[in-house]
Amino acid sequence: MIEKHILNRYKYLRNDIALLTTGDELFHLILTGAALGDRRTNSSFKRAKVSFDKGMDCLDELCDLDVIKLESTSASCDMSDKILFMAPFLRFWFAFISPIFKGIKNGDYTEFFEKFKNLKSEFSYLTFEQLSHEYIKRSFQEDKIYNINRYWDDDRDINIVAKTKSGQIIAGLCKYTQTKVKKSDLTKLKVDCDAAHIKPDILVMFSKNGFTSELKSMKSNNLRLFSVRNLKILLEK
Repeated sequence: MIEKHILNRYKYLRNDIALLTTGDELFHLILTGAALGDRRTNSSFKRAKVSFDKGMDCLDELCDLDVIKLESTSASCDMSDKILFMAPFLRFWFAFISPIFKGIKNGDYTEFFEKFKNLKSEFSYLTFEQLSHEYIKRSFQEDKIYNINRYWDDDRDINIVAKTKSGQIIAGLCKYTQTKVKKSDLTKLKVDCDAAHIKPDILVMFSKNGFTSELKSMKSNNLRLFSVRNLKILLEK
């Protein structure tokens, strides 16, 4: 599907992308840095080898073009914002297509498939996290989600931090790996919340490959466990 609908149509898609981004080479370098890295502005500028001030000017323009938006941590400390692509396809393009366009342009897809194979799981993690956010927003119907974001600082990342209309705090973990989520993952989530001064009323955990029996036995109204199967509800209108 990728070969048929993207690689074989590279020249047409390239023109569409150029219309969205104005085709600016520096924009593309920063977008690739964000797509392949941790999305933090500072690290994206470092990957693109551009100064902070120049990089921020570029991000302002990209925000005006509706290519990206900037996401702030819920931490009270001064931390770098993260870059979030407005369309998931753009993130895919700047991670796997734009950096190696010469081979793709010439019909040689070897490097693409090798790179995609090596980075697919890591790349898919953010998508899984975003779907988890959408699921949380949809599943809390009686006490609707008032706000949902992420927490990060120099030492920890908390994938989900949400607040309901009644004031309940939700904190959560998303794990997109081949291993099951276990009790130690729950313990770490609690430790991270304590360190971040987050006092959750409900903990949620999303896992690509399920949970250990020990963790399943701890499931309650205050600890909710969700797998990929739960996300199917997002396909319903």
